[in-house]
Amino acid sequence: MASTKPHAVCIPDGLPDSDPDASQDITLLCESSMKYCLAPFRDLLIKLNNSNTNPPVTCIVSDGFMSLFTMTAAEEIGVPIALFNTIAASTYMGFKQFRTLVQKGLAPLKDESCFTNGFLDKVVDWIPGMKDIRLKDLPTFFQTTNPNDIWFNFTMESTDNVHKAAALVFLTFDALEHDVLDALSSMFDQSLVYAIGPLELLISQIPNDPLKHIGYSLWKEETECFEWLKNKAPNSVVYVNFGSVVFSTPEELVEFGWGLANSKFPFFWVIRPDLVIGESAVLPPEFVAETKERGLIASWCPQEQVLNHPSVGGFLTHCGWNSTIESLTAGVPMLCRPFFGDQQTNCFYTYGSSFTNLDKLVNQVLLRKS
Repeated sequence: MASTKPHAVCIPDGLPDSDPDASQDITLLCESSMKYCLAPFRDLLIKLNNSNTNPPVTCIVSDGFMSLFTMTAAEEIGVPIALFNTIAASTYMGFKQFRTLVQKGLAPLKDESCFTNGFLDKVVDWIPGMKDIRLKDLPTFFQTTNPNDIWFNFTMESTDNVHKAAALVFLTFDALEHDVLDALSSMFDQSLVYAIGPLELLISQIPNDPLKHIGYSLWKEETECFEWLKNKAPNSVVYVNFGSVVFSTPEELVEFGWGLANSKFPFFWVIRPDLVIGESAVLPPEFVAETKERGLIASWCPQEQVLNHPSVGGFLTHCGWNSTIESLTAGVPMLCRPFFGDQQTNCFYTYGSSFTNLDKLVNQVLLRKS
C-alpha cells in the first residue's frame, strides 16, 4: 500500500547554489521559474504517473505564483489544479488589474516624474471590492518605467489564465476581506474561491508527528528572547521585525533605532545580518548605551510565539502578509512601514480609509520638521 504521508521531491530551479543563510534573490527565482521549471516539473509528473508503487496524479495544488508552469503541466496531463495564494485576496485583485493599467496607459510609468508629481495619488475607481484605493496603494510592481521589468510581468502573467483553475485558495478570512473575496468569486465562473485563514490558529492543534519538528522558518531562530520577555510587564514591549526579504539603508536603520530609543519603551528588535543593503547592520554606540537596559536585538526569532507572548504590546512591521495575519491572530496592534510589493496594499486594506488620515498625519509631521 502506498504511504499516506507527504513525500518531498525537489526539481531544479535553474539557479546556481546560493548561501542558505542569506536572503535569496526573489527576482532571479521568478525569472528562472518562468524559463526553466516547466520541463523538470513535467518530467516529475510523468515519472509519478508511470510509477508502479504510487497512484497516478489526479490533482495539483500549486503555489499561485508558480502557476505560470504548473497550469500548463496540469492541462497537459488533464488534471484539475487548485492555486494556493499566500498573499491577500486584495493583493491578488491588484495583480489582476495590471493588464487594465497597461490598457489605460497607467503602467508602466511614463517616466521618473510619476513618482513625485502626484500621479500615484490617483484614485482607482474600477476595481471590484477595493473602494477608494489609490495607485500608490496597489502592489508596487507596476511602478516601473521598464516594460520588460521581471516583477511587473511575472505578477501580471501569473493571473492571466487563472480562470482555468478548479479553485483559488487564499490565506485570509472573510471578516477581513469580504468585499474582495465576493468580487473574486463573481469574476471566476469556473473557479471556486476559498478563504482558509488564519492557518496560524491551527498550529497549536498539530498532533505529535515526525514532520512537526521540521518547521518552516527561512532563518535559524534564536529563542533566548523568551527569557528576556518573561521579565517584562504585560503589553509593554514593542516588537520590531521587517521580515525576511526587505532591505534597509543604513540611514533608515539608524532612524528607526533612535525612534525606538526616544519612545522610552522596552523593545525587541530583529535585525537580519543582511538587512542593510551592501553593509553590516551596525547601530551607533550612543544608541547601544541609551537602550542597553531596555532593548534586545536578535537576528531572527519564532515570530508567532513572540507575538503571542503576553509582554508584547505592539508590532512595528513591514506589513508583509504573513506578519499581518500573525499579528491580527495574536491581537497585537501594528505600526506599519511598508517597503515594496504587496506591503502597501496590505497596509491600506488592513487600515482602510484611516490610512488616508495616517498619510496626512505623517506629512504634517515631516513639514513641521523641515
